[in-house]
Amino acid sequence: MALLPQSDWWHNAIIYQIYIRSFADSDGDGVGDLRGLAQRLPYVRDLGADAIWICPFVRSPMRDFGYDVSDFCAVEPMFGTLKDFDAVVTQAHELGLRVLMDQVWNHTSDQHPWFVQSRADRDNPKADWYVWADPAHDGGPPNNWRATFGGSAWSFDPARRQYYLHNFLEQQPDLNWYNPDVRAALLEAGRFWLERGVDGFRLDVVNFYCHDRSLADNPARSPERARPAGASMHDPYFEHINAGTVSRDETLQMLGHIRELMDTYPGTMTLGEISSAEDALVTASEYVAGNGRLHTAYNSALVSDAPFTASHLRGLIETVRTRFVDGHCCWTLGTHDFPRLKGRWSRYGQHAPELEQRLDQLLLSLLIALPGSCCLYQGDELGLPQAQLSLEQLRDPFGIANWGVVQSRDGCRTPMPWQADAPNCGFTLGTPWLPVPAEHLPLAVDRQWNDKDSLLNAYREVIAWRRTQPALGERGVELWETSEPVLAFVRGHGHHALLCVFNLSSAAAQLPLSHGWHIAETARAAARREEHALELPGFGWAFLERSTTAVGPR
Repeated sequence: MALLPQSDWWHNAIIYQIYIRSFADSDGDGVGDLRGLAQRLPYVRDLGADAIWICPFVRSPMRDFGYDVSDFCAVEPMFGTLKDFDAVVTQAHELGLRVLMDQVWNHTSDQHPWFVQSRADRDNPKADWYVWADPAHDGGPPNNWRATFGGSAWSFDPARRQYYLHNFLEQQPDLNWYNPDVRAALLEAGRFWLERGVDGFRLDVVNFYCHDRSLADNPARSPERARPAGASMHDPYFEHINAGTVSRDETLQMLGHIRELMDTYPGTMTLGEISSAEDALVTASEYVAGNGRLHTAYNSALVSDAPFTASHLRGLIETVRTRFVDGHCCWTLGTHDFPRLKGRWSRYGQHAPELEQRLDQLLLSLLIALPGSCCLYQGDELGLPQAQLSLEQLRDPFGIANWGVVQSRDGCRTPMPWQADAPNCGFTLGTPWLPVPAEHLPLAVDRQWNDKDSLLNAYREVIAWRRTQPALGERGVELWETSEPVLAFVRGHGHHALLCVFNLSSAAAQLPLSHGWHIAETARAAARREEHALELPGFGWAFLERSTTAVGPR
């Protein structure tokens, strides 16, 4: 077995997210599975990742493709068996990869035995395991809370003559985290997987766990208050400030129970998803503060329509510098819930291929230079664009319900293209659950693997280079005051200092620079050092090392 990293391996880890339905299918049913995942693990190792995060594969009716759990401790048969999962863990560890699995602890499926019992009447032992409330005076829902997938967050149950809360689909009732028996049951499910050797959990919508027990209405969003980063301007969910269900202070008090469990398994960690928060980055800092909350949390700060400017990114980095004093940040440019990275930045990519290629590599270089860990979503290393699917092709309940209002999540969930000339790009021998877009074929892994100039090999080289840089493993960051469109900051200190410079424009730019810095020997830098300046082409970047006496910008 390979020597795995130390207990704090996650501080600076690169985590590769695997949407298992679309990764690799071993049995020809058109759906990715655990055996297919195991066959492709060497690819993830060779990419340079430290860990994999596997989206849900436990028992589920699949109304939300695994995020509606009906048994927390059983594998959904379409994905394989417990033996198959154990084999994934064993092989991953032999390759030096850690394994994180999704835990969906905010809600269950309405077919989970807990909910079946809870909804039967108001007096059974699990009657209070979910969030129930009496109707309003007019017989309608208790308040104006909305579900993220559309409509009211409340559904009426005739048996109990009450409404139950569901922040997502009607078939995903919210658990009552105020009930200690619920917390104990969830933690016991977590223990089940920790005993099988998993190295941590990605906690789905962790900032939704608690609700406002007063059930007060959510206030309307004023025109002056911007929507959260990553939120569509057309999504009705964000017409209100969702204070009743999102990022409650009570949830922070619950995190200690999770941390206590993880601390009994040294070397394991938690990766929280901060979703729909008003300020995802600030909220993430609260969820990882100290040693009694989560280990790290990712956020949507880089997954937004915010201006792609040095001042905006400088503000994000300053927030991390000042707010994550005793906690660790995790960055991401995309997940299975957002449009593809390539498509999201298309407004900057309508240029010559050389400029577009530099932008792709600049985004990667920025991601690995930021302080903390980061997540990569499968296929982004290939530069896959967002798939354009018809309504008839969609499987995503959110996309179907909001057709024409927001982009479906299916556009980023199409199968991984492994072999350009193989049936269904080598993903399956059967009919894939989502179609393989024709424009993905020339971007397949086998086409890029032996092309030294491909984006895939840029990822491999930059990630490998990152491992050799002690400065990128340190917590600190020093921002330089620069003019648009140049972003510059220093990681590390002394002779280990690394100056990271990015031109966020398609036009050439310059950074005044005194003697004492020279461009690090990386195959992927796109800049030229002159006597008193750093010359950057459009979307150019560079990492510079301290040579003799280095000072700030001239």
